[in-house]
Amino acid sequence: MNILKKIIVIAFLFYQPFLILADDNDKDSTQIKSQFDELNFSQNLDSLLHLWYVQQSLQTNDSGLVVSEFNDSIIPNFPDSVYIKRLRELPVFINLSYNRVVRNYINLYTQKKRDLVEIMLGLSQYYFPIFEQVLDANDLPVELKYLPVIESALNPKAVSRAGATGIWQFMYYTGKMYKLETNSIVDERRDPIKSTYAATNYLKDLYNIYDDWILAIAAYNCGAGNVNKAIRRSGGKRDYWDIYYRLPRETRGYVPAFIAATYVMNYYKEHNLSPRPIDLPIVSDTIMINSPLHLRQVADVLHIPIQMLRDLNPQYRRDIIPAYNKSYALMLPVQYTTQFIDLQDDIFAYKDSVFFDPNSVHKAPPKYKKYYPKAPSGNYTKLYYHVKSGDNLGFISSWYHIRTSDLRYWNGIRRNFIKAGQRLTVYVPKRKAKHYRKINSMTFAQKQASVGKKVITPSKENTKFKDTGDYVYYTIKYGDNLWDIAKKYPNVSNTDIMRLNNISNARKIAPGQRIKIKSKE
Repeated sequence: MNILKKIIVIAFLFYQPFLILADDNDKDSTQIKSQFDELNFSQNLDSLLHLWYVQQSLQTNDSGLVVSEFNDSIIPNFPDSVYIKRLRELPVFINLSYNRVVRNYINLYTQKKRDLVEIMLGLSQYYFPIFEQVLDANDLPVELKYLPVIESALNPKAVSRAGATGIWQFMYYTGKMYKLETNSIVDERRDPIKSTYAATNYLKDLYNIYDDWILAIAAYNCGAGNVNKAIRRSGGKRDYWDIYYRLPRETRGYVPAFIAATYVMNYYKEHNLSPRPIDLPIVSDTIMINSPLHLRQVADVLHIPIQMLRDLNPQYRRDIIPAYNKSYALMLPVQYTTQFIDLQDDIFAYKDSVFFDPNSVHKAPPKYKKYYPKAPSGNYTKLYYHVKSGDNLGFISSWYHIRTSDLRYWNGIRRNFIKAGQRLTVYVPKRKAKHYRKINSMTFAQKQASVGKKVITPSKENTKFKDTGDYVYYTIKYGDNLWDIAKKYPNVSNTDIMRLNNISNARKIAPGQRIKIKSKE
């Protein structure tokens, strides 16, 4: 095994944890597994209806449903021998087996999803030439072009439940490994051309591991790690149908679905299916863009429907071609390429300041300016209050009849922290300014009295520790708190004082208040 092969195997084993693993004990019936996978593929098929060029192309009835050209009574049904003969006669290199699982998928495509299969047949006229050219250039079986039918139903914007994206359904890290650019602006997993080159390289690497295209196709779906595990647990068998029940559930339906898609895309006429004409330009051209461009600039100047541009260039997730330091491709209907070249200057200049603001990268925060408090209105005047020991914002707000939040805002105060000697700005009504100017020179008792609150003036005897009765008592002074008081007495905590005096809030104590400290010994 060469170095490249070793690197590939290690890489796929690394990605294995992100994939759905097989359950060794899972022995569900073929019918249940088929129903499970049918839901997955049906969702891919139904997603086609959200594409603009599909909506534009379909003839609908009053209920909005696709009108089928044939009714159910003339949908043909063939015996197994016919399917076996037709598969054998296809000019393909890959071995296409036939069994009950394959037939279930043929019935899904030719009976249950006829209308959507006809849409895929119409889309194949645009996408298959792209696939065929790349596959042939790399000497790979051309029938691999049918893989996107079951991967994404030929929808370049398809996204799976696991996050696989694009017409070839690349996971993020697998796309990165095969050099598909993926970021907030560009997702080349959605680019039908670049993703086809990446898928071709991926399939070549897988074939180099197994030397079997059916196993390579299975590994494309679930990763080489899961296929290797199935081979190992099957005793080294390397036939897909021998390791069938060791594979993840979705992969069991993946290969049969591929065989069925190959059959239907070749024998659709025998089932009365016909391609729907899709309004997607079969002939298109690529222009390399070397400067940032918005798809709306192109759409407005050239009068092309923006949705058509988006469907032709699905890799540009935000309608932006970020050609700052590298060139990007813009796909256009061939009849518009000459107009684009002639009007190129007008296109790039069209609303360029709207789509690409040149000043946005130079924006910076404004210079810091010192905050200067302003009066609420012209009817207010500014006063100053000097904080005294024992003051708090609640007291000061009540004395000036203002809100505490305003006092904090005017002075840039956080967490209610103030200190003695600090000067606070206060705004009061001009007509009451004379009254409020006096507050700064009042005593604490006078200030409390001005708002209707009484203060017990501590007497000389109460300022000392005094034992009376069965308890030691203490009279609270200005600036006291229970924590500091408790530290004055051995084996006494602030919690003990609160419990002894039925105090529920340690902040609600006042100067002059007499409290019990501890039991007298």
